[in-house]
Amino acid sequence: MQKEELDYVLVPLGLALLSTYHICLLYRIIRHPTKTVIGINAINRLIWVQTMMEGSPKNGILAVQTLRNNIMASTVLASMAIWLSSLIAVLMTEWGGKGNFQGDELVLGDTTDLIFSIKYFSILVSLLATFLFNINSIRYYSHASILISVPLKGKPSPHITQEYVGRTVNKGSHFWSLGLRSLYFSFPLFLWIFGPIPMLSCCLFLVFMLYFLDFIFDDKMGGNEVAVDDDAL
Repeated sequence: MQKEELDYVLVPLGLALLSTYHICLLYRIIRHPTKTVIGINAINRLIWVQTMMEGSPKNGILAVQTLRNNIMASTVLASMAIWLSSLIAVLMTEWGGKGNFQGDELVLGDTTDLIFSIKYFSILVSLLATFLFNINSIRYYSHASILISVPLKGKPSPHITQEYVGRTVNKGSHFWSLGLRSLYFSFPLFLWIFGPIPMLSCCLFLVFMLYFLDFIFDDKMGGNEVAVDDDAL
């Protein structure tokens, strides 16, 4: 079987494995949140926001510093993603320059040139998604850093509640997770440059690794289901 034929079989198989895993993960997060790390962390963030807003004024400083650390982490990841995107764009431009122009259209030399263009473009899209997700994470964390400092005494605004602030913090964290997943997704796409077999191997490794990172296997932590508002997650 030729390399091009392997691309048509192994690459969709690797993408299907990653997609199926994340669909199963999303189902578990929605139906059984305490069986996943993401669900448990979302519940505990709501408790943390409630504790910070009900505690002493010193808790406000601690909360803002914690959110600032999260903003810095998202900023680093967003900066790295946009830098790598620029590098991939330069490589695509140089590779495209090897083609022949007929009128205003670029005609690639052969099918191999087209496949390489698709590979580079796929990596670029994944990195740009990482950048956009982390920008939104920074956005929600920035909003939360202000809202969490608003005192509850005296009810300065009926629209600011602990649940609303908790949802804002969780949205920032969820966008951070999506950005990290998108960065993970770029690894097999990068290895696709070296062939479909390394790409499929990377997909299998990611599914195996993420399974142990995403799910809870301790019965004491995930054994008792709790009622959770879907909007809070």
